Amino acid sequence: MTRLSRRLLAWYALQRRDLPWRHTRDPYAIWVAETMLQQTRVETVIPYYRRWMRRFPDVQAVARATEEEVLRHWEGLGYYSRARSLQRAARRITAEYGGKLPRTRRELIQLPGIGAYSASAIAAIAFGQAELALDGNLRRVLCRLLDFAGDPRAPGGDRHLREQAQPWIPPRRAGDFNQALMDLGAMVCTPRRPACERCPLTAECAAYLHGTQALRPLRRERRPLPERAAAAAVIRRGRTVLIARRPPGGLLGGLWEFPGGKAEPGESIDETLRRELREELAIEIDLIDSLGRFDHTYTHFRISVYAFECRMKGGRPKLLEHTALRWIAPEALRRFPMGKIDREIARRWSQRLKAAGRKSR
Repeated sequence: MTRLSRRLLAWYALQRRDLPWRHTRDPYAIWVAETMLQQTRVETVIPYYRRWMRRFPDVQAVARATEEEVLRHWEGLGYYSRARSLQRAARRITAEYGGKLPRTRRELIQLPGIGAYSASAIAAIAFGQAELALDGNLRRVLCRLLDFAGDPRAPGGDRHLREQAQPWIPPRRAGDFNQALMDLGAMVCTPRRPACERCPLTAECAAYLHGTQALRPLRRERRPLPERAAAAAVIRRGRTVLIARRPPGGLLGGLWEFPGGKAEPGESIDETLRRELREELAIEIDLIDSLGRFDHTYTHFRISVYAFECRMKGGRPKLLEHTALRWIAPEALRRFPMGKIDREIARRWSQRLKAAGRKSR
């Protein structure tokens, strides 16, 4: 074991974060955690992880569940393709591996939704394989330890970090080593203001020695996110409301929504909603009242959705762009998995209905 590894693991033994997935060696539980943690903060993941493990305690439970139930338990985490891929992988593991995750990075990366990072993390943490799980935290820490001035996300940069760090992975403790680097990056070697005075590795850190830690890693210039506008319709029929299920694949695939869509250039929101409902459902509508604007930022764009309470004035809803339609009571909306904006629309509309009911009494 190298001096760097010894110091890092000694620090980790005292300072490690107490996270629920670190109380198990179950490869399935570790896989679930690593999948949820992709592009999501640890604090956000913890309650979702606990709820998921209560409902789906093993691979077979995920494989047997309906996609809708899986999405409902994932709702709020975003990046819903992760949940669908996890279920597809669970079904393959059940059918081809007897319900047990394969042990090697090479085998893991062949499963749906398991990329280079996840395969390395599962192989190292669950099975002790000498793999390096290069996420954002590890890239930042390694760039500073090595004072690497290149792009760590470029193929050459990725290869350089792996080659330089591989000898540091201690035998039989690859999982602890990776998690120690993750914690160091999250707690000490942070993006903007690294707390070098609290770091156990300053003696090994080339960037600290050269005073370049604020310059590492090399940051790519971020382009401003494009802005989009869209409209959504809460279409009432008596005591029920119309929701539609999005087709599988793509953004929010398989989730339920209030029908609508993106505005075209030069188009008003009212025109957008009427056009989208003709194209999606073959119906004509009247707009009754605004439910407000709902904003959300995705990875590659920002969107503002303008929601309206509506009623049909012509046509009968058809399945033109969705996979299912339902007229449901407001209290049943919580049983249908939705994206964040549609869930917020549902809450606001339900609150309005309750307020109107109190006034009428």
